[in-house]
Amino acid sequence: MVTVRSVDGVTTPSPTPCVDVVLPCLDEAAALPWVLGRIPPGWRAVVVDNGSTDGSAELARSLGATVVHEPRRGFGAACHAGLLAATAELVCFLDCDGSLDPAQLPRVVDPVLSGEADLVLGRRRPTALGAWPAHARLANTVLARRLRARTGAPLHDLGPMRAARRERLLALGLGDRRSGYPLEMVLTASAAGMRIAEVDVDYRPRAGRSKVTGTLRGTRQAVQDMRAVLAAPSPTLLVIAKSPVPGRVKTRLTPPYSPEQAAALAEAALADTLHTLGTVPAGRRLLLLDGAPGGWLPPGWEVLPQPDGGLDVRLADAFAHAPAGAPALLVGMDTPQLRAETLAAPLAAAARCGADAWYGPASDGGFWALGLARPSAELARRLLVGVPMSSPETGRILLERLAANGLAVRRLPELTDVDTAADADQAAAQVPDGRFAARLREIAVARRAGVTG
Repeated sequence: MVTVRSVDGVTTPSPTPCVDVVLPCLDEAAALPWVLGRIPPGWRAVVVDNGSTDGSAELARSLGATVVHEPRRGFGAACHAGLLAATAELVCFLDCDGSLDPAQLPRVVDPVLSGEADLVLGRRRPTALGAWPAHARLANTVLARRLRARTGAPLHDLGPMRAARRERLLALGLGDRRSGYPLEMVLTASAAGMRIAEVDVDYRPRAGRSKVTGTLRGTRQAVQDMRAVLAAPSPTLLVIAKSPVPGRVKTRLTPPYSPEQAAALAEAALADTLHTLGTVPAGRRLLLLDGAPGGWLPPGWEVLPQPDGGLDVRLADAFAHAPAGAPALLVGMDTPQLRAETLAAPLAAAARCGADAWYGPASDGGFWALGLARPSAELARRLLVGVPMSSPETGRILLERLAANGLAVRRLPELTDVDTAADADQAAAQVPDGRFAARLREIAVARRAGVTG
């Protein structure tokens, strides 16, 4: 049973939630019976075997756990394999060595269930001498101090016991597969606007020797991995858009839709885009707007006016506002079906290596996204000014310019811009729970009732 705090401060019981507990495992047969025996009733244990030779996988399966095999060595590889294998709304992570008590997992889940936090970490409180080696504790203290300065979250421990909603974690596009994974999760969660908290949990002497903190070499490698994650700057996200004013936007939707209905669809598409990008880890979010902002603008976005000139000039100008030293990615307002992980994964620190640019092709021959690893106003002008826009040749010409400038390009998935009624139907079907799909359904009802405004 998990408790939820009501608005009047009274704590009341709630039904046991659907929770998957991810347990990365490498030769932990000695600890598995105790660990699995203390998983809260009704919760599913997902043991990710990372190459054990002591029979851990077979033992875990015999004890009722779901076993996932991850052949790539690395703590992050095991954790992420468990996240991908999870199906529950809520996901917990827990070391499989007996140092943390699974019976205390509800402490970590409660703030997520009650809506007080989006990611919760267990702050380790040693219960015995030797539970936490001095060198590992010192390294953790230094990292926690840097985390507080970087994120503003009140963290004192990069705790391995943690909980969050699965969809929010997947949307972060986590890319590290070594010891930097726990740190990357916290940094990208903060950059994606997730609220982070910690609660106290007991920390016991582990069973056997740690592969990381049990040796100076392992601790040194973990610190190096985490320094690499800390050194990677968060990307800048740019959106170029028009205010959704009837007669100025989505004119190719009229007919069959009225100018007012087309504008309503444009507003919903823009709102969906801004909301989705609001969950993508980013250092800054800039909206380059032709017109005035409205109630569709969510918090966290800086609004800048577009300059005069053609679309090619205005696209190039957007990159002039991107801070130096961090990658920048530009998208438009015509792809409400865009999902956060589509951008978060390729922009993750570990995935950027070797990429100079990102290119998202549109099905009509254009492009829906363009990213630059080292953006500058001069480079953006060379790439974009003079490229014919809204042409079947737009994408081809842009790709030729990227190649001519010696840029290594990573392709993003192809998406369909919403230009026609058929495009609108397709986009709505891909994300049926979005604002765009809901608005399209509302308009369909109104049209059947004879309302055109």
